[in-house]
Amino acid sequence: MRFAVQPRDVPPLTAARRLGVDLKEFNQILPNLLARGFPEADPDTGNFDLDAIDAWRRARHPHLFLTEAPHARDARFVVSARLGRMKVG
Repeated sequence: MRFAVQPRDVPPLTAARRLGVDLKEFNQILPNLLARGFPEADPDTGNFDLDAIDAWRRARHPHLFLTEAPHARDARFVVSARLGRMKVG
């Protein structure tokens, strides 16, 4: 049997692609990224953790990511709020 393996620790080229830049630009901006909390490469392999990169991105722009499970609103509050906006003075 074969199992598909999706590595989470990736070389700098793949980390760069995750950010939408080429390797040369990634290496240039990496010091600034690290200063802003970007996850460091593994000291032994030099690879970056994609999960950590994604978490860093979500923390920077939480409004772009679904960070909690959606839930239904209580219809009583929704209806009363809408009726309240419909009332004309």
